[in-house]
Amino acid sequence: MDEKTRELRDIFVDVTDGETVTERQEEGHGSLATDAEIDERLRDAVSAMRERLDFRTDLDLDALVRLVRGFYAGQDDAALADALGVDEATVTEARRDLHLVQPDVADAPLDLDAFRRAIETGDPDAAELADSLDSDEATVRDYRDVARVQTEIRSVNDRYRAEFETVLQDRDLAERLTTAAREDGLEEATEGQETNTNL
Repeated sequence: MDEKTRELRDIFVDVTDGETVTERQEEGHGSLATDAEIDERLRDAVSAMRERLDFRTDLDLDALVRLVRGFYAGQDDAALADALGVDEATVTEARRDLHLVQPDVADAPLDLDAFRRAIETGDPDAAELADSLDSDEATVRDYRDVARVQTEIRSVNDRYRAEFETVLQDRDLAERLTTAAREDGLEEATEGQETNTNL
């Protein structure tokens, strides 16, 4: 094995966590969080949230953490319900307990501005409000709940969603850096070379 091949093999083994050729370094203060640490940070955030606010669902802490992770991974309520083994209505309610109302607002089946104006100026009857918004009573009752959650979000300065996003961005950063390090290391090692080597 020539010198270039040996260098390539060493880099490959190093970045793919194969057999180690160097001593493992101590983890320092700047290390990136593991999945277990991320779950623990999410548990802490959800726990603090549940203690302070009035949750309407009784999903356990682990299920709520899985819901947060699944939501930010792009899963809708139906997929989350399937993954958690509960009905979709429970997931929707739990998601709102966790202040994750973006889908409700993005896909609102009524004029949200008119709806907000109506409930800010009084407490109209659901049937009357549904009629004025060309909607139905079930939708009006549902969006009263969304409006309640949005008020709650403002009252805590949206701190919990910000915390979820910070924790999950740390995870995304870790994944991007790991992928980039592997790609850069192999690209640098093979730059300008034609290799046909069995490692």
